[in-house]
Amino acid sequence: MLSTQQLAELRLQLLQEKGEVEEHLQQNDHFGLERGHAHESVGELSSYDNHPADEGTELYEREKDIALNEHYELLLGNINKALEAMENGIYGICEVCGKEIPLERLEALPNTTYCIEHSPDQVTSHKRPVEEGVLMPPWGKFAMDEQDENVGFDAEDSWQEVSKWGTSETPSDLAFSQDDYNDIYIDADENIGYVEDYENFVGNDMYGNNVKVYPNPQHEHYEDTLDEEGIMTTFGDLPAYEHDPYTDPDDK
Repeated sequence: MLSTQQLAELRLQLLQEKGEVEEHLQQNDHFGLERGHAHESVGELSSYDNHPADEGTELYEREKDIALNEHYELLLGNINKALEAMENGIYGICEVCGKEIPLERLEALPNTTYCIEHSPDQVTSHKRPVEEGVLMPPWGKFAMDEQDENVGFDAEDSWQEVSKWGTSETPSDLAFSQDDYNDIYIDADENIGYVEDYENFVGNDMYGNNVKVYPNPQHEHYEDTLDEEGIMTTFGDLPAYEHDPYTDPDDK
């Protein structure tokens, strides 16, 4: 049991802490939350002429004020609860199990009415904002490129479509130099509407037969690329049994 002197010291500590919290909340008008609107705390009349980034900053500060105000009001409520327990002669007794709270714990946290085993504050929440599951990793759960046999329109494709119309990035923001502003969005060189380059100039009939090459600029570019690399396909040279039919006898 706590002695009379120990109770007096703890009561004095609680009253001193209570006065500091009440004075703090009174001086800052409960972190400005007693004002009619958030704009009053920054001297603004409306959001009409404000930049969205400025509005975002003010919103963050407002959210922080709300969190701090809730913290101090909870602290004040715990102090009053502890003082009431002293008046009722049950201070130092855990509300849950009825066991005595160690003096060391009361000296460190005089406003508590719980032993350490039953303290409601020891539970750590592992709940995360739902936005994290959507946005992390890049493109979140809606990125399908790494999934086998999936060529559907995913979140990355959506970003590519809108970024074609312009972003805040400049050519200096990219790892490699670009010749055109139309090429500075992500995967700007990615084929659109087809997968392989040769699909631009190769066709066949409805049965997959009678393959035919239609000469065009894409075909010339494709051939020049293969010649520069010294290969016969974009995925490497053909094996010997496929290579011979395409090789000019005079080259042997």
